Amino acid sequence: MERYSIFDKILILDFGSQYTQLIARRVRECRIYSEIQPYDFPLRGIRALSPKGIILSGGPSSVYEPGAPCCDPQLLRVGIPILGICYGMQLIGNLLGGEVAHSEKREYGKVRLIIDRVGRLFKGIGEKGNSLPVWMSHGDQIRRLPPGFHSVAHSGNTPFAAIEDRRRRIYGLQFHPEVAHTRKGIDLIRNFLFHICGCQHLWNMRSFIEEATGHLRKRIGSGRVICGLSGGVDSTVVALLLHRVIGDRLQCIFVNNGLLRRNEAEQVVDLFSRHFNIPLIHVDAEEHFLKRLKGVIDPEEKRKKIGRAFIGVFEKEARKIGGVKYLAQGTLYPDVIESISWKGPS
Repeated sequence: MERYSIFDKILILDFGSQYTQLIARRVRECRIYSEIQPYDFPLRGIRALSPKGIILSGGPSSVYEPGAPCCDPQLLRVGIPILGICYGMQLIGNLLGGEVAHSEKREYGKVRLIIDRVGRLFKGIGEKGNSLPVWMSHGDQIRRLPPGFHSVAHSGNTPFAAIEDRRRRIYGLQFHPEVAHTRKGIDLIRNFLFHICGCQHLWNMRSFIEEATGHLRKRIGSGRVICGLSGGVDSTVVALLLHRVIGDRLQCIFVNNGLLRRNEAEQVVDLFSRHFNIPLIHVDAEEHFLKRLKGVIDPEEKRKKIGRAFIGVFEKEARKIGGVKYLAQGTLYPDVIESISWKGPS
């Protein structure tokens, strides 16, 4: 199913950079939806996402080494605007006929960048000959530009610190615009998003709710849903969104494990039953949990026992409810970051 169809999307392919999540954050700070996928994400998947632009992240590898991470080379020929950062720029140079080699003088840290050419990428950032501090972290560099490319900026040790092919709308930066150490880095990202990709400021909370409710309505249909409710932010948001879409076909289950703050269980029940009018089953399992935790000292063992006890209580209550087709679970973006590896080497 297509995700976030009403938003302009920027796809970020991760080649193992420590800054990939920061790139995504910078894009989202510009109110544009961004999605991270591994570097070998298939071309058919990219076409299905229909991104307005693609960012190739940095990474610790060298493009000329055997087994170096590489995207589908046809990606550079589909006509979608592309911005390569650090390794991503070197990959562009390598795939399109340029030459990438090890640099005799590596650049790590703050470097003075000199603007050679003002185009869409550097619009409003400076004039030809102006300089600005940027953050570099590379041991390789492009020695010879691919056909059709021009130098946009250089540094003392890097002749091609920023490059562009205006006709194909492919750009590269040998520095990191996403980090705070690069002055006007966010302006470079904005220029790529708005002046090159043509994105619009559509990704905000109102439009997100509209898209999310539409997605839920289409996915759930006439089915019933149960939701494990803790009273925390993630499960509360999920419950409220679902209730807006399916009403009383949502059944929430709140398990009091005896480990909550004083009066917290009563507050959760009051909030959802009386204020939100969401169907709620309140299970007082305090003794059940505390009995299993008696004498347990190790924190990890406690966590596992609490988790197993919760699953047992929740499943027992869920079986009493008929006609349930879906289980709803709330999660936060940090959970996604911690639980998914994008195949990058670092």
